[in-house]
Amino acid sequence: MDDVTDIYREYGDARLPPGQRETDDVPVLSKSGTPSWTPETWSFDVWGAVDDECTFDIDEFRALPSTTQRQDFHCVTGWSTFDCEFTGVSFPTIAARAGLSDDAVHVMFHALDGYTTDLPLSECLRDEVLFAYELDGEPLPEPHGGPLRVVTPHKYAYKGAKWVDGVEFLTETERGYWERRGYSASANPWEEERYG
Repeated sequence: MDDVTDIYREYGDARLPPGQRETDDVPVLSKSGTPSWTPETWSFDVWGAVDDECTFDIDEFRALPSTTQRQDFHCVTGWSTFDCEFTGVSFPTIAARAGLSDDAVHVMFHALDGYTTDLPLSECLRDEVLFAYELDGEPLPEPHGGPLRVVTPHKYAYKGAKWVDGVEFLTETERGYWERRGYSASANPWEEERYG
């Protein structure tokens, strides 16, 4: 297992970002409740500025090369949980499968409930950005984003879409659900970039 809990060293001296409190719980937050899904109909799609658009069913996705990482998790509402053990497929693995076009510069994550969130491509092409399907050795609970969520330990957690079912590679910047409603596009916890 890879330990990426020292990612904070890129941003400052404190593992706990300013304005955060540590908790052992992971509260359940979403824009509209947990969506329904079935393993038989779920798919993960990759499209946009790529060489090969891809679609994976749940078994195909879980058969991709995976990694297990210990990460910290920071919510924009002010709590952080340390030492979460996530297992999943790294963003660079998905990007390599699809092959990125030279003009790809931005990413939009899409979720089953209609949620979207965006990041510059450069912020996603990190091994610790995961499409996670396990938490602490167990299947990711649906209230926490199962069957699949994005985890972004260098960003506030609204950048890590729950119930993710697709990733779109863009040739220009677009804003996601919360970003269009005044939340920070950059979402750096160590700079307290909560709102735009």
